[in-house]
Amino acid sequence: MTSSRRDFLRTAALLGAAVPLAAAGCSTTDPDKEKAGGGTLDRAKQEGRIRVGFANEAPYGFTDKSGKLTGEAPELAKVIFKELGIGTVEGVQVAFGGLIGGLQAKRFDVIAAGMFVTPERCGQVAFSDPEYVAKSAFLVPKGNPKKILKFEDAAKAGARLGVLTGAVEGQYAEKLGVKKGDIKTFEDQPSAYEGLKAGRVDAIALTRISLADILSKHEGEPFEVTEAFSPVVDGKEQFGAGAFAFRKGDADLLKAFNGKLAELKTGNRLLPILQPFGFTQAEMPGADDLAAKFCKG
Repeated sequence: MTSSRRDFLRTAALLGAAVPLAAAGCSTTDPDKEKAGGGTLDRAKQEGRIRVGFANEAPYGFTDKSGKLTGEAPELAKVIFKELGIGTVEGVQVAFGGLIGGLQAKRFDVIAAGMFVTPERCGQVAFSDPEYVAKSAFLVPKGNPKKILKFEDAAKAGARLGVLTGAVEGQYAEKLGVKKGDIKTFEDQPSAYEGLKAGRVDAIALTRISLADILSKHEGEPFEVTEAFSPVVDGKEQFGAGAFAFRKGDADLLKAFNGKLAELKTGNRLLPILQPFGFTQAEMPGADDLAAKFCKG
């Protein structure tokens, strides 16, 4: 489902800088401690730290040039968990498609990656209420030679479409007529961009926010972002609602998190946290944009 500030053409040195961040969370959480402390929330409060999984995808959750964990979700997590008495947020980098598995395996306690809430995912994890609602778009060569404005256009043109592994855009594309063989998956935004630049795909499908961020890192390159839109699948308009994901057994943690998130929304404190990453008032959730709504599909 994705706009802040990292250089997509990472050097080996930068990748190396991110290793300690990921390594910090490679071990699983201690179930004995959780049992003794009454659960993940109690354990995190006692230790003063919590681990979050992220996919190194700007603007949602990524490491900057210094190796610092940032992005709209980690920065929001830092604010909320601090108010819950948990001062340290540690990042565990995982490929997007492995985030839910990593959460369930207790490699980390929360997914902080701007993950879209979908009915399928709701069967595996418990989502917080959304922190943003975003629309889809395409990154295409300037002039949009294949005239791709929606997934149906890509299908009609026989376009090769780049999507991220495990992201909803691949599902949208297939359901709206794009041939499976024309849907090319990439592990992250930088590799998707390189795929487009090399001509391996004709367009990249992501949220408008994500694509604007990619383009901002490659000023002067011959690409453009199309107008944002909401795909219509099976007669239903698909909004990309991004949220945090928790293990289903961590009801106390989820409830506490949602309570603080609600306070930020009603106090008009949410947008200032997300705004540095390209989010605007247009992406702010409405009063009825709750997790249950998007879990229903």
